[in-house]
Amino acid sequence: MQERIYDLIGVGIGPFNLSLAALSEPIADLDAVFLDMADGFNWHPGLLLNHATMQTSFIADLVTFADPTSPYSFLNFAKKSGRLYAFYIKEDFFLLRQEYNQYCQWVAAQLSNIRFQQFVEYAHWDERRACYVLNCISTQTGASSQYLTKKLVLGTGTKPQLPACCEGVPVVHSGQYVYQKDALRKKKRLAIIGSGQSAAEIYFDLLQDAQQHGYQVDWITRSARFFPLEYTKLTLEMTSPDYINYFHALPQSVRTPLLDSQKGLYKGINRCLINAIFDELYRQSLSGKPPSQLVCNTELTAIKPQADGHYALKLHHQETNQSSQCQYDGVIIASGYAYQEPAFLQGIHQRIVRDQHGQFAVRRNYSIDPHGKEIFVQNAELHTHGLAAPDLTMACHRNGVILQEVLGYAPYSTEQKVAFQTFGSFATQSQDLIWA
Repeated sequence: MQERIYDLIGVGIGPFNLSLAALSEPIADLDAVFLDMADGFNWHPGLLLNHATMQTSFIADLVTFADPTSPYSFLNFAKKSGRLYAFYIKEDFFLLRQEYNQYCQWVAAQLSNIRFQQFVEYAHWDERRACYVLNCISTQTGASSQYLTKKLVLGTGTKPQLPACCEGVPVVHSGQYVYQKDALRKKKRLAIIGSGQSAAEIYFDLLQDAQQHGYQVDWITRSARFFPLEYTKLTLEMTSPDYINYFHALPQSVRTPLLDSQKGLYKGINRCLINAIFDELYRQSLSGKPPSQLVCNTELTAIKPQADGHYALKLHHQETNQSSQCQYDGVIIASGYAYQEPAFLQGIHQRIVRDQHGQFAVRRNYSIDPHGKEIFVQNAELHTHGLAAPDLTMACHRNGVILQEVLGYAPYSTEQKVAFQTFGSFATQSQDLIWA
């Protein structure tokens, strides 16, 4: 029997590769499969707080920007779940994070091209068969298997990131907060370190119960203030194909500092949440000083567990250049996530192109192989494609580009010019002007 060689295998089933799987499913001349070691789809379960919302509109679901008629849209999920009218009356574009997770699970349950409980242990290139070979192990049975494919899409996602001073220290990363919440509320002094949306959500969640449970909760950030996510319409145009084209064409020496200056555009806090935090502090102040401090411009430089179960923290205030020490019995680090290359890539490292810093040299079409048409990445191209890389809004665009490269034609239209503003140098039709 002839061995099955897939046209495309996606490794990792987060929202981006789940979107690609949903868009691939109806394409008759595409043989694709998607693998993940998890038991099923579950998006950041440790951060599924009851009131936490998405920061992108429901329209930026898995499929709508590529195919508004797809049966895998959020609106179809709402209809099939009997909640479409309730969602309409709610009049809110931003889904609850738990709702988004349920939607993705609903899509995953319908797709025939995904395989959970498959850990990709090793990959290599088979010269004779001209394909990639993935050696997999079932996380349920331990059985080994092989998958062959012409193209690869890496969607293994990001991993929790801790500051260097926290390595080896038993702190709670924000991604594990839900599992640790009950234990944390039994402590007396809690510190949250971080400046983004996750830090704000956890702080608000703990703040609401602080007086009832009798604990102090402090929020410490090295940012100059608690920056809101900029969500104005012209800023949103920076998550567009137009801006990706502009950013990708810039020299790396320009892209790196530019990206660093744009963190507030994609790492800020929802304005409604900032206001809710203030309102909660105000409400608590009616019965005395709230059991909380908000501390800006302050960096955690060292942390040391104590024999009594507490943590000693060294803090440095950046503007005054003053240092201080304090003690907490619970520390939550909301330092976000970073891309970590999966170990199985070692077997095909010679087929991956890198820049002078050792990072993936990602082409505009999201490929990283020498030929520009075999290995593609999802959310591993922040340094080459800019702030649109982790944005769910651009998932369908990126997947449309990848599918076009794989198939040789565009199964879904991929808009290229959508912004009203010009990001590059301004050029007019009057090129013959002479300056004295």
